[in-house]
Parts: sequence; C-alpha cells; structure tokens
Amino acid sequence: MSNELSVNHLLGIKYLNRDDLELIFKTADQFKEVINRPIRKVPSLRDITIANLFFENSTRTKLSFELAEKRLSADVINFSAAGSSVTKGETLVDTVNNILSMKVDMVVMRHAKPGAAIFLSQNVNSIIVNAGDGAHEHPTQALLDAYSIREKYQDIEGKKVVIVGDILHSRVALSNIFCLRKLGAEVMVCGPTTLIPKYIHSLGIKVSHNLMEALEWCDIANMLRVQHERQELQYFPSVREYVQQYGVTMRLLNRLSKPITIMHPGPINRGVEISSEVADSDQSIILNQVENGVAIRMAVLYLLASKKEMNFAQT
Repeated sequence: MSNELSVNHLLGIKYLNRDDLELIFKTADQFKEVINRPIRKVPSLRDITIANLFFENSTRTKLSFELAEKRLSADVINFSAAGSSVTKGETLVDTVNNILSMKVDMVVMRHAKPGAAIFLSQNVNSIIVNAGDGAHEHPTQALLDAYSIREKYQDIEGKKVVIVGDILHSRVALSNIFCLRKLGAEVMVCGPTTLIPKYIHSLGIKVSHNLMEALEWCDIANMLRVQHERQELQYFPSVREYVQQYGVTMRLLNRLSKPITIMHPGPINRGVEISSEVADSDQSIILNQVENGVAIRMAVLYLLASKKEMNFAQT
C-alpha cells in the first residue's frame, strides 16, 4: 500500500482507489488515538492555513472540519456566504482567489451546486476538499461511515449495507455507494419509488421498496432523512405515510431474525426516519460516527497537505 494518496484534492469518492481508502483509514486510526489522549493536539499542520468556505448551512460537518484542523495545529479561516461579496455578484473563483491571496494553502468547501468543488480545483491554485456539493457527493461522510463499519466489524468486505430514505437528493447516498462498493460490501437502497433515482441500477446495487425486506437482508442500515430543502415537488403523500412505510422503530427491529447496526449521517428527524428509541439504542453507532468524523477529516487534511509538501520539496 502506498504512503501517499493518488489524488491532489478530495473531490469525491469516485476519484479514490481502494489503496487511498485504506491509507485514509490507517491514518485515521493514528489520529483517533491522538484525540483520545489528555492532550488532543499534534503539530502536523502547524504551518498550514485552511479556509472553510460554507455556502450552505452546516453544523456537524463544519464543526468537525474546524476541530480536525485545530487538532492538527493549522491556522483556520471561516467564511460564510451570507453577508459576503458573493451576495453582491462576485464569482466563486474571484472570491476564492481573493482568499488565497492571503496565503491560504487549503480550501474546504460546501456548495449547493453539484460539481462546484471540481470546478474550483480546475480554476484556482489550492488543495480543495469537498465538504458536500449539492446532491452530488459528500466524500468525508462516506469515509467516516465506512470507517465506523470497519471499527465495529473489523472488515467491510462482504458486509450487507442498506441505505434507506431519500436517495434521489442525497450526496451521502452516492458517496457511500461508491465507497462501500470499492471496499467489497454489498449495497442496497430502499425507499419510495419517487425517491430512488432512475440511474441507480447502473451502480451495481440492489433496490428494494419494502423496508422489512431490506432490514432482514442487511447487517447495517444507514438511515437518511428526507431532504425537503432540495425538493421542488411533493414526492410522497404525507410525512405520516412515509413514517408508516419507512420509519424504523424498536418494534420493527425486534421483529428481525438478527440484530442489525443502525447508522445516520445527521441531522436526525426523530420520529420520522428513526424513532428516538432506535437512535439512542445499543444498536446505534450514530455518536461513534460523529467522533470518527474528526479522525477521518484529520487524516484527509494531513495526507493532502503532506502530498503538497512533498511536491513543493521536489520543485
């Protein structure tokens, strides 16, 4: 296994190979140990400046990246689109180039438009980390999800993972499918017909519209919320009807022939896709996912910055 990533940016899981994934996990193992020490900081990125550009609202991802950066001793700049020159008509490239002129080394960006991170990587001279671009990809979420499965089961190969909910509007679903398939897992998606994209069969995964059938099949269920903010149409009759057909409760889990693991990328709509009882149960690893997010993002930032340092040393 190589000691460096095959890519210069983290734009999507699509662009990573299996060795990249294993290297990120191995590096995250080391950082997980760091963040559980009494002193949770290392000087790995002491001379690196990172700008967090969030053009969409975020709580967990933004905080997780910021904490990861500070644990690595990087200098951090936080940018919010609200009240910035973007609202005055400034282009994305001009905005980022102005920030980079302040000697910024890396940009972590969340944007509402699919492909925004790819576009930026082609037009500015900086390392770009995609923190979510529209309904396209959310690579660090998929990495922390896979890492959490690996932590619980030791291996991902051969595991059966079902992703339940709003697949059509979810960047988490697509990144998870790419990541889990590269690691040898079997993947199924489950949800209303209207929330399953037509291209899904081309990704080599199973599709079910029956929640009980999907849960009986899987080892792990990753529950997604319905993303009302990305929906211009009504994709199902009512929330109540969605809950009846696709909401996971302890009563439902107790009917299964085996215990399964419950995951959720957040934010949770308690009482919709999962009940509070399920979210807080021993079968849930949701809080483990949050903790692992910091270690995974530390690993990604460290590996990309290390590659830049090596390239700089060679020039």
